[in-house]
Amino acid sequence: MVPKGDRLTDWLRRPLTSDQLRYAASDVAYLAELSNIICTDLTNRGRMEWAAEACEELRTRPTGPNAPRDAWLRVKDVRTLKGKSRFVARAVAEWREERAMDLDLPPRHVLSDIAVLGVAQRAPRTADDLLQSRGVDNRHANGAQGKALLDAIQAGVHDAVDGDLHFPSSEGDDLEKSLRPAVTLVSAWITELAKQSDLDAGLLATRKDIVDLLSGATDARLRQGWRKEIVGGDIEDLVAGRKALTFTGSAGSGLKLVDIESS
Repeated sequence: MVPKGDRLTDWLRRPLTSDQLRYAASDVAYLAELSNIICTDLTNRGRMEWAAEACEELRTRPTGPNAPRDAWLRVKDVRTLKGKSRFVARAVAEWREERAMDLDLPPRHVLSDIAVLGVAQRAPRTADDLLQSRGVDNRHANGAQGKALLDAIQAGVHDAVDGDLHFPSSEGDDLEKSLRPAVTLVSAWITELAKQSDLDAGLLATRKDIVDLLSGATDARLRQGWRKEIVGGDIEDLVAGRKALTFTGSAGSGLKLVDIESS
C-alpha cells in the first residue's frame, strides 16, 4: 500500500524531506508490475484494442494553456453572479490565469475561486477594501500583486459599461426539445451498461457525447471506434426505432435494450 500522507505536501520546497522521497519512490515502484497485470486483464477481456484507442485519444488531445479571457467560465459558482459582477469576475480570472502562467502555478494557488467571487461582488477600489472580500488576505491585497489585482477589478468595472455579459450556450441548449428526454434516458442506460461492463461511465460516454450523437454530429465520438462498438450503434438504432429500451424492474436502472420486430 502506497502511503498517502505526503500526497498534498509542498513539492516545490527544497530539499525534499525523507518522507517525500519515500513517497515519490513508492509512487512508481509498482508501475511495471501493475502494467503487466492490467495488460493481462485487458487481453483476457478482449479489450486491449479499446484501451489502445482510449490512450491514443489522450495522447493526441489538444493541450496547452486555456485562453485567459475565458478563465472566468471555469470559476466555481460563477453563474451566481449578475450584471457588473460578471465583468469583474472575467477580468480578475483573466489576470489570475496570466499570473499563474508566469509563476507556473495552478490558478487557484494565485487566488482562490472564493476570492474571485468575493472581489467580483464587491468590486473593491483600495487595498483595505480588498481585505474585506472573502478569501482575500494580505498577500493578495498589498504590494505589486495587490495593485495588479485592483487594476484588473477596475478593468472589469470599465468593461461593464458595454452592456450585459452572457454565458455561452451550454451543451444541449440547441438540441430539439423532443430529443431531450432521450438524452436523460440514454444516459441512464449507459450508466447501467458501464457498471455491468466494468467500465467508467464518464469514459464510455459523457452527456456531451450523447448530445453530439443525437444532434447528428458526424464527428461524434460515439460514431467512432470502441465507443461505437459498445453503445454508438445501439443508440443510433434506438433513435431510428429499430431498438427500444424497456424497464425490467431489476436492480440498477432496470433498463434493457431490445430489438423491435418489424411488422
